[in-house]
Amino acid sequence: MISVVVPTYNEEQNIERCLASLADQTVPRETYEIIVVDGDSRDRTRELAEPLADKVFIQTSKRVGGARNDGAMAASGDIIATTDADCILPRDWVERIGQNFAERDIVQLYGTVYPIEGGLKNHLSLLGANTFARLGCYTRTIYFTLGCNTAFDREAFIRAGMYRCIDAGDDLEIAQRMRKLGRVRLDTRLKVGFSMRRYQQFGTLKSVWEWLYIVLSGGDAGGATYSQREYK
Repeated sequence: MISVVVPTYNEEQNIERCLASLADQTVPRETYEIIVVDGDSRDRTRELAEPLADKVFIQTSKRVGGARNDGAMAASGDIIATTDADCILPRDWVERIGQNFAERDIVQLYGTVYPIEGGLKNHLSLLGANTFARLGCYTRTIYFTLGCNTAFDREAFIRAGMYRCIDAGDDLEIAQRMRKLGRVRLDTRLKVGFSMRRYQQFGTLKSVWEWLYIVLSGGDAGGATYSQREYK
């Protein structure tokens, strides 16, 4: 059993598309479960998610990392996979995750991303992120994992202390603790469609700088909220 955790917050425009891609997988639906952990949305996110997910509930922990932790604790699977509500999952996503954990002694798996929205700028932005992910993995220095495309051995994930409930950088930080328990692997064929809406609305350079500043500040954005943004 693979448990897929999807954090949400005011995602009525995207949640059905994301969950529809999760429902249309190459493995039987009964071999995985979908858990939606909602940040108390003010729109129809939970209502739209109910028919497509196995579990839908309001998170009790803080931040997006806390939502993923809540989902992991409610999960039935031995493998916890995480993605985001504005992502599109390829049909072999669940199957490939299962194959990786079956064939290799790993505690965490992560993949790459491609932009859902077109445009050279978007492709170049994610090319940089994917290159950084590859270099970090191959040099075994910084594991640039993304919460929208990663999976954990559930037992090891809990033993490591799960995600920190911080504003940004939680997916980068968790890998440093997971690597102490076993192998963290990058599968470049594990690709997820990633929404560029943050960069399009708030600017690429500004968004990257905000993320880097928060990470270097220990993950605390102060009074600002980095994850629960209002999008047009």
